[in-house]
Amino acid sequence: MTDLIPLPDISEAALHQMYTYRLGRIRAAMAEQKASVAVLFSPVSMRYAANFDEYQLFQSHIPTTMMIVPIEGPVTVFGASQRHHPNIDIYQPSRMATPFDGGLDFTGSCQTIVEDIEQTLRQNNLSGAGFHIALERTSPILSRLLLEKGYSLIDGEALVESARMIKSPTEIQCLRHTVNVAQYGMDKMREYLRPGLTELQVWSILHQVNIAHGGDWIDGRMLASGPRTNPWLQEATHRKIELGDTVAFDSDMVGPNGYLADISRTWICGGGTGSRSQREAYRHSYDEIHHNMSLLKPGVGFAELTERAFKRAEKYRDRRYVCAFHGVGLCDEYPKIYYPEDARHNNCPGELQENMVLSVESYSGAEGEPDGVKLEEMVLITATGFERLSTYPFEKELLI
Repeated sequence: MTDLIPLPDISEAALHQMYTYRLGRIRAAMAEQKASVAVLFSPVSMRYAANFDEYQLFQSHIPTTMMIVPIEGPVTVFGASQRHHPNIDIYQPSRMATPFDGGLDFTGSCQTIVEDIEQTLRQNNLSGAGFHIALERTSPILSRLLLEKGYSLIDGEALVESARMIKSPTEIQCLRHTVNVAQYGMDKMREYLRPGLTELQVWSILHQVNIAHGGDWIDGRMLASGPRTNPWLQEATHRKIELGDTVAFDSDMVGPNGYLADISRTWICGGGTGSRSQREAYRHSYDEIHHNMSLLKPGVGFAELTERAFKRAEKYRDRRYVCAFHGVGLCDEYPKIYYPEDARHNNCPGELQENMVLSVESYSGAEGEPDGVKLEEMVLITATGFERLSTYPFEKELLI
C-alpha cells in the first residue's frame, strides 16, 4: 500500500460551486443550440452535470442509468442507487433499455423514456415549437420513436463537449491534484523499474496509486518497452523489460474527482545516455512539444495551430502520433487538433480561450529503428499564454 499525497485544499462549498458552474455551462449550451431538454447516458456527461459517479465503466457499456436535464426545472436521474448527488432533484427507477436489463426487445422501455421526456417538457412548459431534444448516443429505437412523434433531435454528446471546454477555478484545482497524483505514481513506477519486471508489473503501480487516492480508471494500458515502443499504441504485456530498454508510457489516468492526467514520458531502464537512435528520437519529441507549447495563447485558431505546428523530420513523419493537441478535462475532450498531414480531419472550428486545458503530444519512432519516444505535456491556457500543469522532469541525459 502506497503512502498518500495530501488532498487539495478545496472546500465542499467550492466543489458545489463547481457543480453549479458545470450544470450552468450545459444549460448555456442548450440555450445556444435551442435545446429544451438534454437526455444523457454517457457516464462522463452525467458526472459533469451532477457529479454522478456510480458504476461508470459499467454504465459505459450497459447504460442502465439515464439523466434528463431540462433547460429550466428539476433534473431527473433514472436508475441511481444513491441519493446524495448534487444538482439532481428527482430520483426514478431505471427504464431498463438495454438487452442486459430488459431483454432483446426493449421497444417498450424506449417508449417509456419517450413518455418521461414528454412529461418533462409538459411540466416545465418547454414544448414550444422551434426547440430540440439533445440526445446522447443510445438505441436507434429511442431516436426513431421521438422522430415519429415529431420531435427535432440534436446531438447531446456534442452539446456537452462544447460546455466542458472552459474550466472553472475549482476544476483547475482538481486537474492539478490529479496531475500531482499521476506524477507521484510515475515516481513510484520509476523507483520500481528494473530489469526482469514485466511491462504490466510496472504499469500496475500507476493504477494502484490512482485507486488509493480515490481515482477512477485508466483509459488504456499504454506502457511499452524495447522494440514494442515502435510503432506506438502497443499496450502493456507480460514482456520482461531488459537493461537499456526504452520504456515509454502515456498515463491516460482518470483520477480523483473524475479529472484526467494525460502525461507521457520515456525512460531508459537503468538510466544512462542510451543509444544514438534513442537520443535522436527523444530530442525530436522534446523539441516538438516545446515548439508547439510556444504557440499557445488565447485567440490562436485551431487551424492556425495545425499550420504552425512543429515541422517533423521526414523519418519520423509516417509514424506520427494521432494528433498534435487535444482538450483535457474529465477525459480526453474537444478539440482534437491534427498534424498538417492529417488536416483533412480537422473539423474543429474555434480558437484557444483562457481556462482551456490541452495536452501537447509527440511520438517519434522511425521505421526500421528499434525504439520510439512518447512525450506529452498538459497545459492551462492563461490570459497571456500558457502554464504547464505537468511538471515531471525530462531526461537530461538523453538531451546531450
